Amino acid sequence: MPFHPTRRQMIALTGATLLTGPSRAASPTQTLQGRAFASAWRITSQTDAERHRPAIDALLAQIDRQMSPWRDDSEITRFNTAPYDAPASPQLTTVAQAALTLAQSSNGWFDPSVGPLVAQWGFGPITGAANGWQGLAATDTALHKTSPTLTMDLCGIAKGYALDRMAAHLQDAGLQSFLIDLGGELAALGQHHSGRDWHVAIEDPRPTQNAPAAALRLPTGLSVATSGLRAQSYGLGGRDYGHIINPHSAQPATGTLASVSVLHSSAMLADGWATALAAAEESAPQLATANGITALFLFTTQAGLHMQTTGGFDRHLL
Repeated sequence: MPFHPTRRQMIALTGATLLTGPSRAASPTQTLQGRAFASAWRITSQTDAERHRPAIDALLAQIDRQMSPWRDDSEITRFNTAPYDAPASPQLTTVAQAALTLAQSSNGWFDPSVGPLVAQWGFGPITGAANGWQGLAATDTALHKTSPTLTMDLCGIAKGYALDRMAAHLQDAGLQSFLIDLGGELAALGQHHSGRDWHVAIEDPRPTQNAPAAALRLPTGLSVATSGLRAQSYGLGGRDYGHIINPHSAQPATGTLASVSVLHSSAMLADGWATALAAAEESAPQLATANGITALFLFTTQAGLHMQTTGGFDRHLL
């Protein structure tokens, strides 16, 4: 039997990673690390951020209790198992409203009702009916559905929201320069101690390649999120099945698009659009252009890795 990694377990294994130089030990930057969402987080800054650990841990634990479909006691599970409506916290309704707006903007390529399909292909815990995001709604105090079998899955956008919340906390606390890595999604404020923008690497999506596929400058106030298939798939019957579901075909995304990286001032929207564009397969660059999204697409071809950008992403490449 092949190992079927869950979406939660594997969500952090593809993405942008912090670039570190050979003299890292002598660097004046400080690093704070922790665990959340079955993944890891890291804050790199010029000051000791240890005093922020309790608040960051509490923030991430709260989001997990609100939005994790893997928890029987989470708010999202309470809604998914309710006949119709369920009360929800302001944080959950904020993310749900953003997810539904993104579903509309992306013509359904981002589909917050896709959870049962994710589970059907071996990557998630949600059961019910899929492809019905038009039957979902969120007010300021509750989530709503038009059918008892509808469910909501926010895994494609919630981690970006958590990253935004982490960055806002540190900024409100007075930190003026930092880089946050939450499971491969990154947010930057200020500059590296050398006076340049923060530099990050984007993983090569091909399993046989260990070197980064690209490196970019991450200016202050921007975030980058990557969605791809490396290490997030399993083989069965001579075919690879990935966790990214094409909601229009109701099957795992196929084709030559191996990863998508999105730059945005909102980590939540970078996360959501990376998910939508990865699902859109070869039509993804056109979808990004139509919505003004700054993105990097990596396609696998017989000749190697082909790179395509939209929205001026190439201006950030090193």
